[in-house]
Amino acid sequence: MKRTILLTIVLAATAFTALPQASAQATGWKQIPIPPLPAFKPQQPKRIELSNGMVIFLQEDHELPLIDGTARIRGGSRNEPAGKVGLVDVFSEVWRTGGTKTQTGDQLDDFLEVRAAKVETGGSSDSTTISWSCLKGDLDDVFKVFADVLQNPEFRPDKIDIAQKEEADGISRRNDQVGEIAQRESVKLAYGADNPYARVPEYATVSAVTRQDLLDWHGKYIHPNNIILGVSGDFDSAAMEAKLRAAFEAWPKGPALPKYDLQYAPAKPGYYLVPKDDVNQSSIHMVALGTTRDNPDYYAISVFNEAFGGGFSSRLFNDIRTKRGLAYSVGGGIGTNFGHPGILQVAMGTKSQSTIEAIQAAGEDIENLAKQPINDEEIQHAKDGILNAFIFRLDSPDKILGERMTYEYYGYPPDWLDKYQAEIKKVTAADVNRVAAKYLHKDQFAVLVVGNSKEFDKPLSSLGSVKEIDITIPSPPTTTDDNAKPAASNPEGKALAAKVAAAMGGLPKLQSIKTMHLSIAESDAGAPPSPIEVTVAFPDSMHIDVQTPQGALAIVATPTEGFMSMAGMGTRSMPPAQKTEMLSQLHHDLVYIAQHADDPAFTFTAAGTEKIGDVDAAILDIGGAIPWVRWYIDPKTGYILREKYKAMGQSGPFDGESDLKDWRTEDGLAMPRQHANKQNGKETSTAEFKKIDINPAVDPKLFAKPAEKAPDKQ
Repeated sequence: MKRTILLTIVLAATAFTALPQASAQATGWKQIPIPPLPAFKPQQPKRIELSNGMVIFLQEDHELPLIDGTARIRGGSRNEPAGKVGLVDVFSEVWRTGGTKTQTGDQLDDFLEVRAAKVETGGSSDSTTISWSCLKGDLDDVFKVFADVLQNPEFRPDKIDIAQKEEADGISRRNDQVGEIAQRESVKLAYGADNPYARVPEYATVSAVTRQDLLDWHGKYIHPNNIILGVSGDFDSAAMEAKLRAAFEAWPKGPALPKYDLQYAPAKPGYYLVPKDDVNQSSIHMVALGTTRDNPDYYAISVFNEAFGGGFSSRLFNDIRTKRGLAYSVGGGIGTNFGHPGILQVAMGTKSQSTIEAIQAAGEDIENLAKQPINDEEIQHAKDGILNAFIFRLDSPDKILGERMTYEYYGYPPDWLDKYQAEIKKVTAADVNRVAAKYLHKDQFAVLVVGNSKEFDKPLSSLGSVKEIDITIPSPPTTTDDNAKPAASNPEGKALAAKVAAAMGGLPKLQSIKTMHLSIAESDAGAPPSPIEVTVAFPDSMHIDVQTPQGALAIVATPTEGFMSMAGMGTRSMPPAQKTEMLSQLHHDLVYIAQHADDPAFTFTAAGTEKIGDVDAAILDIGGAIPWVRWYIDPKTGYILREKYKAMGQSGPFDGESDLKDWRTEDGLAMPRQHANKQNGKETSTAEFKKIDINPAVDPKLFAKPAEKAPDKQ
């Protein structure tokens, strides 16, 4: 061991003394000579155009025995009808999962999995894509699947339903993250809320998508003259070209797509607020309309963006974060895109208490561009950053292929990238400061703030007029597969409502009930029962106490408040959509509806009969003043055997159903003690009502939001 240690010391000493003496002569890092960047001439793919208009790029890469291909097809979400936003998301999902005319998507999964291969589809604002990836030896088998899915999709209904539910899940969660809200709403401000690049799917637009819509989309856009196909990997170009010609040359050319001209309507300059009082940080986006990359100013813009807001050494970062300590993230510049204008923006994240100061600091940095132009040192530093990072855009053959396909898709010259480095090097200080003065104007920004305005250092209105943005998620359509929400009562429906009210104890008894306290044992999917205490003050206040592993959780909804509170964890505001859903549940309460059996604002429509067990149950659709609900009533007893309704869960909207059993009368009120619940036809939970108290004294503080305080440290 000693010998080993000694040898290590000797070797280290020898290596140290062997270092070139010249290194000891350097007095600073700036004196170290930096050689110029070598010329970079990446291998360009071979371009082929078939007689039917399909463009093919072939990029050989023999490093690994793999072959990948991607077809990019003109037509994306910007082309969707306004009433069916989300169509391309559903299309791009079911295009693959729905299988082909000869094989289901599940069968394709099995076929590809044993080959460690993939065939995938996707969509974006401008296009849809279909791709494959496989081992060289499996190309023939996998390419057949690719071509079959490309040309012969089936769009099976069960997969459409799954895709729509996934979309609904995304919609239900879109207000969970401040950053996501800020990004979405700032795009609306920059482009205009109705611009196709700013639209977002809603429950109604997604549910409006039909299988025929997907077939029609495929029939309109999936033609060879709308396709750019790129293939990279371990193949011989001549053999691959022959294979692709054999597969696609005879495919008939489709009609040319009409020219697509979009209008942009940016929001008026000013201040826009999305209140979110469950956070302690603000996300700030100062936005305006940007430009495109075919703009002659593009290269000067690129250098300006890097110097002003592009990284750790940029002006914005050095001033707002490093010197002033006002933001944990900050950056921005003049946005550019290939096919449509980018967004000019300055974006920051800061604590609530420095929101206004951070906005003012960004404004000062923009104004200072005129007083203190970007200097030569900043410009050289920005150029070095751009040029040194350039190689990483093209450090693999598939990246080179992707760039070349992008230029082809958007109509840019084939050598657009070849001259990029030279054009960046030619940019001068005059060019950079000219584009700054041309595009960046503080008084033309729409300034969006997402945060807790109660904690701002000053009111946002101290900077100017403020418009509040409502991000409430519109409720899903209130129709069911069985029947539409009733438009008016009919005599049979009114009689059924009266029968139910009489069976439950009569209208005078029902209408005397102002408050209720319910003790419930609820079991989810076979789990042990959990105790739940519910206090209701009709018509519009509900307090729920739930026992969780972390402690007692209180959930409260009233017309003015919606929050969740837990000891040691603080109080958190409830998303508006969740509060709305809780109040909707209250308005579906059996007592609440029966109280209004003679209310003309409610509609009671008899809708035939249906067998429930051994009973020919009378169907009663209820609507008007409340969201749609359907009761199945025993015509002999007047008891409700089943109810159906629309509701919103953590994964989006669902069709709810509850079987109501064990009706008992206590204190003059008849109620079912057993509830068996389903969502979308699947059993989800059972609830046993252990105790029902009528008109208990209720402290109004039970529905009042506690004073907010920071959570206890763990």
